[in-house]
Amino acid sequence: MQPIFPVTLELNGVRLEPLAPHHADGLRAAASDGELWNLRVTSVPEPHEVDAYIFKGMEMRPTRLAFAVIDAASGAVIGTTSYHDIVADIGRMEIGYTWYAKRWQRTHVNTSCKLLLLTHAFEALDAALVGLRTDNFNHASQAAIERLGAKRDGVLRHHAKRRDGTVRDTVMYSITAGEWPEIKAHLQYKLARRGA
Repeated sequence: MQPIFPVTLELNGVRLEPLAPHHADGLRAAASDGELWNLRVTSVPEPHEVDAYIFKGMEMRPTRLAFAVIDAASGAVIGTTSYHDIVADIGRMEIGYTWYAKRWQRTHVNTSCKLLLLTHAFEALDAALVGLRTDNFNHASQAAIERLGAKRDGVLRHHAKRRDGTVRDTVMYSITAGEWPEIKAHLQYKLARRGA
């Protein structure tokens, strides 16, 4: 797999920029749209936690590359996503830490972001496999991942602590390089039907 460097990607009016301190106010506003930190099955930071969230995302390089998700037309921060658990010597990485302001959920944004990230992973970085994971009770996230065409690999039992102190099971999914061309065509088709 090729080395991973910070990069800006853009498609369908959505821009992914390497997450940086100047995105903090926008990220606070995005999290506040729906008070997303109150959702039990996500890791969205509370407004006072955003600076630390950004710093942690930057500090985790080179095993994580965090992005701010930007509405290109307005320049507004609408969420965040990341490459993470990057294991370059076997060509494996994951996409996660993904959340969007409530008003941008169930729009073209998530599909556009995944198309950008997967295209870059498979076609620029030569990844062999891209994984995705979610909380076992985050049924909306599982459905969204399955709509992408990712295959369910299994469940890691008693895997990670939630913010409320309970321990979640983690549902694991993946897409291989061989599956990518068909999944890419499917995502492009979905976006075309939405008029994105």
